[in-house]
Amino acid sequence: MRASGRQNNELRQFSFETGIMPYAEGSCLVQFGNTHVLCSASVESRVPPWMRGSGKGWVTAEYGMLPRSTHSRMRREATAGKQSGRTQEIQRLIGRSLRAVIDLEALGERQIVLDCDVMKADGGTRTASICGAWVALKLACQGLLKEGLITIDPVYDMAAAISCGVVDDIPVLDLEYEEDSRAQTDANFVLSGTGGIIEVQATAEDKPLAFDDFDALMVLARQGCTEIFAAQKKAVEAAT
Repeated sequence: MRASGRQNNELRQFSFETGIMPYAEGSCLVQFGNTHVLCSASVESRVPPWMRGSGKGWVTAEYGMLPRSTHSRMRREATAGKQSGRTQEIQRLIGRSLRAVIDLEALGERQIVLDCDVMKADGGTRTASICGAWVALKLACQGLLKEGLITIDPVYDMAAAISCGVVDDIPVLDLEYEEDSRAQTDANFVLSGTGGIIEVQATAEDKPLAFDDFDALMVLARQGCTEIFAAQKKAVEAAT
């Protein structure tokens, strides 16, 4: 039994609340325990200069942590004049993950920007962002479809992400900050609804990760994402 009272294969309580930002084409407040992320999808009638005339659209992401999303105030990165390496890495991960499940030709020459703002952080902010961003993206594309701006829904698969790790020599699912900060191995899995792997990030902090433990983490990730997929689908259906 973990300090939180959860079983090793148990997710934190999680939810998706849609329509939280009425001016955005798609929005979702995603919560995994005490990690809360506000995700929005904004549709722009343009693409990056290097894509003009290609007939394809683009999906990109921006990620940030609000100043009091942690125990002490974080300085806004805008005041420092640049983004941290961590921020850049995470927003690129979010963008890659969502582009893996969308047909950019079906989207047409338009860009969808996914904004993920962490309101409260307790581990797993990047994985929660991907889960919420998929809901926001799906809603935005369904809106384009209803308006007749596209003829088919370009989001052809689901995407969800979850953290796993080895803590006290035991593989566990969905790490809180207390577990993440002392994990022997910390891993993030991004999976598709059809059973594919989009991305895996895994780092051994204490000793090399055993292959058997990696397999165990993968089993936990697939189980967790299966639960997340069901909740994402339910949230989208309720919103439409």
